[in-house]
Amino acid sequence: MRIEIPDKKKLIFERSIAIRWGDMDAMGHLNNASYFRYMETCRTDWMQAAGCGSNKDGEGPVIVNAFCNFYRQITYPGEVLAKMYVSEPGRTTFETWITMQRSDDPGTVCAAGGATTIWVDSPNQKAKTLPDWVRTLVS
Repeated sequence: MRIEIPDKKKLIFERSIAIRWGDMDAMGHLNNASYFRYMETCRTDWMQAAGCGSNKDGEGPVIVNAFCNFYRQITYPGEVLAKMYVSEPGRTTFETWITMQRSDDPGTVCAAGGATTIWVDSPNQKAKTLPDWVRTLVS
């Protein structure tokens, strides 16, 4: 099953990630798990830059699902340009979407994926309403 990235979304962050030799698999292309690591790196860097980590009260973002669609192989050496988008903020969640393309082939999306992020009260293990400042970032 392929999940498509929506047309209506907002670009909020981009990051170049070096392709490491160790990211490759026995077939000579980027291992599937590496795509998820690249998306995690992009998402985490954005969250850190936006001050969107866990706070002193133990509230913060948690990923509740993730997916990736693979369109073209990526091989070593090079860099991946990961572009992160957001959309669809709900009461406790928002969607993140990431496209990945080689820096030396701009505009050609090699893979695209996403994740649902939920705001949680970790000590109580419960979803919590998105803070207004987070909603502003992702709207």
